[in-house]
Amino acid sequence: MTNTGNAATGHVSPQTLRRVIVAASIGNFVEWFDFAVYGFLATTIAQQFFPSGDASVALLKTFAVFAVAFAFRPLGGIFFGMLGDRIGRKRTLAITILLMAGATTLIGLLPTYAAIGVMAPLLLSLIRCAQGFSAGGEYAGACAYLMEHAPSDKRAWYGSFIPVSTFSAFAAAAVVAYALEASLSAEAMGSWGWRLPFLIAAPLGLVGLYLRWRLDETPAFQAVAEEHAVAHSPLKDTLRNHGAAICCLGAFVSLTALSFYMFTTYFATYLQVAGGLSRAAALLVSLIALIFAAAICPLAGLYSDRVGRRMTVASACLLLMVAVYPSFLMASSGSFVASIIGVMLLAVGAVLCGVVTAALLSETFPTRTRYTASAITYNMAYTLFGGTAPLVATWLISTTGSNLSPAFYLIAVAVLALLGGLALPETSRISLHDITTPEKGAAVRAPA
Repeated sequence: MTNTGNAATGHVSPQTLRRVIVAASIGNFVEWFDFAVYGFLATTIAQQFFPSGDASVALLKTFAVFAVAFAFRPLGGIFFGMLGDRIGRKRTLAITILLMAGATTLIGLLPTYAAIGVMAPLLLSLIRCAQGFSAGGEYAGACAYLMEHAPSDKRAWYGSFIPVSTFSAFAAAAVVAYALEASLSAEAMGSWGWRLPFLIAAPLGLVGLYLRWRLDETPAFQAVAEEHAVAHSPLKDTLRNHGAAICCLGAFVSLTALSFYMFTTYFATYLQVAGGLSRAAALLVSLIALIFAAAICPLAGLYSDRVGRRMTVASACLLLMVAVYPSFLMASSGSFVASIIGVMLLAVGAVLCGVVTAALLSETFPTRTRYTASAITYNMAYTLFGGTAPLVATWLISTTGSNLSPAFYLIAVAVLALLGGLALPETSRISLHDITTPEKGAAVRAPA
């Protein structure tokens, strides 16, 4: 296994950092590849598992299952967060990637409604719940694992590769979905084509497990373990000491979740329903925007390390408030070029939110309870605002009759996020290697 560095000082070699980035990112890639495929193939999945005379009703049911999976993310976040704070980040992340890859593979093997009737959507819902449970421990754990290796003055830049893997996963899913749509007939797509993207998860999961198992535990967690200061009740400690921080950070992460799913998952459907684009054209627009988003993530990380977290929070919120209305307006125009510009406008704000969130999840909480507290914060916000984003957007349009109504919803959440984010202290240069005092249950941050 690779030596990650000195646990006491937290110094990590550049070679180890590169391995850590790959190991942390690949599990995140598997997680979001599945969620992206589900969103991009929503109309096909609706036909296979929710046959109905009304296409809108079938689509709503498909997105409802998408949202139900998120209900299990907080439970997974609590379970795996507590596990990660007690046995370490490395072993916990090995479990999450196995569970996620296995559940995703099962979707690719699942019989449809035509084969087993009502059991098909029920089994789909159960597997999606298992995915949501495992995903609850993945993102926050991957961020903690990477951040606890990274130097304090470049944490957002190193951490930006987690969002890079997220957007790359969506881009890869868009490529696969677009290729299937372009090369297969509607009959072949409905019969077996939709299964292929889900089956890719099996080999990816095994590769991710191998890479993660070869690395050691993080220096920060090793230091806590050597001091015999590992939290025995991380959930209790989290709720007792970090409730205010969870609420403030959760308010900002709500915007991260909503803008992320509006931009990545829902827009492929919005471009078809509101803009009148073909499914293939909508997927191509999403692909271009996703590649753009992945490319600018490191730039967003450099920006955040330079100006600080609070300024990045303010920039992201204000940018989304200004850009979301013209973004939806152009996306509903029916023009291919205008749609690309519109989605890119939304992408910039979503990227800023995602990059600074990856850093804040680890910087806001001490090592003893970092995994638990960050997983609770992240998953509660994503459950309430991320998983419901496609469902709420579809409902708003059908209720108000306006294709632009989701834009006003995002603006309202951005105001809430700005208030919560600016209530947090500046954390861009603090050390993540705490000086723990287990007899008092407290932790003091060492200077960077």
